[in-house]
Amino acid sequence: MESTHPLNVLIADDHRLFRQGLIGLLRTRPDLVKVAGEASTGREAIQLAEHLHPDVILMDIQMPDGDGLQAAAQIRQRLPDVRIVILTASESDEQMYHAVQLGVAGYLLKNLDAEELFELLASVRRGEAALTRAMAARLLKGVAHHATHGNAEPPALTEREIQVLQLVVQGATNPEIAARLCVSVNTVKTHLRNILEKLHLDNRTQVAGYAIQAGLVSLL
Repeated sequence: MESTHPLNVLIADDHRLFRQGLIGLLRTRPDLVKVAGEASTGREAIQLAEHLHPDVILMDIQMPDGDGLQAAAQIRQRLPDVRIVILTASESDEQMYHAVQLGVAGYLLKNLDAEELFELLASVRRGEAALTRAMAARLLKGVAHHATHGNAEPPALTEREIQVLQLVVQGATNPEIAARLCVSVNTVKTHLRNILEKLHLDNRTQVAGYAIQAGLVSLL
């Protein structure tokens, strides 16, 4: 059952004015978000994450004393249940791909509008990825440069699992996948759980990157 409790969110960004503005925005939706704290450096983000154990961290990349990706790597290792959503001005494909490989729950640009941010945070609360369709398209284009080498065969997936993967890569949500495939949302969740187990991955953002890398789905 989908959680109805507000997400405890830690904000990690070195720009004080941006943090204050984001906190003010998030507080307009107390049903969805509760601001647990704020950090201005990578090191402080790690320390507060361990102290507060938030549900979600909205993490900038460019920060002093350990950037956001370094902090995300350490937090993912120490607190794997904490979901990290990168919220950045960086449009670097390399940084986006690196973040996905770390197992973040989403990658967002700071130019998105408020309603879109709230919709994506709601998707995180449902256990889905926070990735706009535009960023999903960027991922499709950029990840091809990281194609794996060698002859290792990817794990065998069923035809239906491949169909689910293709829709995940396109940025579809669980209800959208269910509607497209004429199955229940719970069935979609079961397929995703099986895919994660077979591929030994943590979340759907990693799955999208791996699926394209290994040629499991097309880029079209």
